[in-house]
Amino acid sequence: MDLIGVLTLDTLAGFAATSALIEVTPGPNMAYLAVVAATEGRRAGYAAVLGVALGLLIVGVAAALGLAAAIAASPVLFQGLRWGGVFYMLWLAWDGWRDADEKVGHAPLGSSLSRYFQRGLITNLLNPKAAVFYVAVLPSFVDPAGAALPQTLTLSFVFVAVATVIHLAIVTAAGAARRLLDDARLSRLVRRALALVLAAVAFWFAWKTRN
Repeated sequence: MDLIGVLTLDTLAGFAATSALIEVTPGPNMAYLAVVAATEGRRAGYAAVLGVALGLLIVGVAAALGLAAAIAASPVLFQGLRWGGVFYMLWLAWDGWRDADEKVGHAPLGSSLSRYFQRGLITNLLNPKAAVFYVAVLPSFVDPAGAALPQTLTLSFVFVAVATVIHLAIVTAAGAARRLLDDARLSRLVRRALALVLAAVAFWFAWKTRN
């Protein structure tokens, strides 16, 4: 059954499964969202998820318009995004380490969650892996017999939807650990440990995307 152009339900299901497998692989998004949910609470984590989703959608639309291919093909642009993402994650890790002694609390109702939304957005916009996914993986599900643009946009929305569901699950699970942080000493240890994990992910990301 054709849905968009020549996209079929089988194609969409296969792409959704592929997207899920890629998203459950540890990476910047997973690490950052887990850190936010465990240290700042689920509401902050959910705000970050929205930022991540918007970032993925922007990159997906850029891919459909050919910008992601240009980034992947340009060593200068790719490396600029790569190192920007690495240093941004290191800065987030340092920010978490520095604030480890502060008392943490759940983001109260009505409070501004834009900080977490913006960080989730920036983390994705500075992540060249997202662009590479749209260039290297997504096109293999596009049927050349049909119009490329509507197929690419449809698959991009599917990927964002799958990624968002997984990210919400990560935040919900990590948020449960928030109850353990009521003790000031334990909170400090956990926050600094998570900051080190985020820094380790930044170095891993730099190594993984070196070529």
